Amino acid sequence: MAWLRPPRPVFTESYSQEGEDMVLRRAFEAQPIGFYVDIGAHHPERFSNTHFFYCRGWRGINVDAMPGSMEAFARRRPGDINVEAAVSDQKQTLTYFIFKESALNGFNRELSLERAHKHGLSIIGEIPITPVTLAELLEKHLPRGRQIDFLTVDVEGLDMNVLRSNDWERFRPEVVLVEDMSVSSWNQIDASPSTVFLRSVGYEPFASTVHTIFYRRQDAPISA
Repeated sequence: MAWLRPPRPVFTESYSQEGEDMVLRRAFEAQPIGFYVDIGAHHPERFSNTHFFYCRGWRGINVDAMPGSMEAFARRRPGDINVEAAVSDQKQTLTYFIFKESALNGFNRELSLERAHKHGLSIIGEIPITPVTLAELLEKHLPRGRQIDFLTVDVEGLDMNVLRSNDWERFRPEVVLVEDMSVSSWNQIDASPSTVFLRSVGYEPFASTVHTIFYRRQDAPISA
């Protein structure tokens, strides 16, 4: 039984915005090392769902569209594969909205303008960026034969575009976590677009924080 397991000496500080890394810690508690993919990585430590695991010896791929964002990753997370890129199923050039609070940056025009007009947050720049698909990015950067233990997606409103851009037959993480700002309680999760989509490719929700839903591959061996 889980409660009979002896405690393990691990780092206990959470770096995630809503404690997502502690949920992942529980899911992978029996796995000493692994591999992650972080889409919308933002910063190597602040609001990071992966830095806790990097400190434990895990490695992975960090991706963010913000120009210059990978300089900090190269300094603080040199063991990772750090990629400056936008990810979407739309191949046309998109407008990237930049806020003073960089955690809010993203490609969703409606969400960005709402934040600017309703909440008084200033858009300080707009940059055209042509995205790649998640499948293309993984084909190029994922080491051959490497299984993805978890994929985290937080791209401020275009998360479904990232999910749809993957090749789910080739690249199947054990766990996928997705931000969904429309979900605030467990009874809303079934209606989430990410739930509907991920169920269609063989995943089921198993946990959530305030605005993040965790999905487990139905044949995954983890004990979450």
